[in-house]
Amino acid sequence: MENQTAIRVVVIEDDPMVQEVNRQFIERVSPFKVEGVASNGVEGVQLVQELNPDLVIMDVFMPVQDGVRTLQELRASNQAVDVIVITAAKDKPTIQTMLRSGVVDYIIKPFTFERIKQALESYRLYRKQLEADGTVSQEEVDQLLFRTSIEGRSTDAVSGVEGVSSGEAFREKDLPKGLHMDTLERIARQLRANKTPLSAEEVAERVGIARVTARRYLEFLEKSGRVKRDVSYGGVGRPTNRYVLAEAGQKA
Repeated sequence: MENQTAIRVVVIEDDPMVQEVNRQFIERVSPFKVEGVASNGVEGVQLVQELNPDLVIMDVFMPVQDGVRTLQELRASNQAVDVIVITAAKDKPTIQTMLRSGVVDYIIKPFTFERIKQALESYRLYRKQLEADGTVSQEEVDQLLFRTSIEGRSTDAVSGVEGVSSGEAFREKDLPKGLHMDTLERIARQLRANKTPLSAEEVAERVGIARVTARRYLEFLEKSGRVKRDVSYGGVGRPTNRYVLAEAGQKA
């Protein structure tokens, strides 16, 4: 993570102890840096306008002005800033309101460092994808929409694929262009959870990606010896390819 441009953060939180915990947790994750802290929503909006940070980490329950109103003001002012919520508010109407206002993550107190790390690393990758020049493919849009990685691991810091037992571990750099580790992990998890083989269409539906995208990942896993392909001839029409995880030490 060396020599990366800092991702500048403003924290809006009324509890001094939580402010300090947030600061320490955030700055343990490179390249995030806390530029300022506000104790309520009014101060927070002013600080965001003054510092123009990349990211706001904000509570909901605060004196003077709560997080819901604060986020609405930030959006109304067209402030180009992303928001992660860390709060004790866990009622569905509040969560729905914040999600509709465009928060990129929502963490319920009490929280752990690992959960904040997951949110920040996911956000860093999200920024990286959007800052790259050029247009994006459907696969890359899928990555943006489903950017949280499996079990809190970021897509460029994963040593292996969850549930894929045979062969050496994959890393992001080992994947063909257009394939990403977090999607590969989600597919592997689905294959592992099902004892019977799945078709590309079934995998696509369960993971939330296009069928052609699922097929690319499954074909890659088959060529790598991680999955076995079975051909189903049931019914009228073309045979259907179905995929199942290969046993440990067994090549597909």
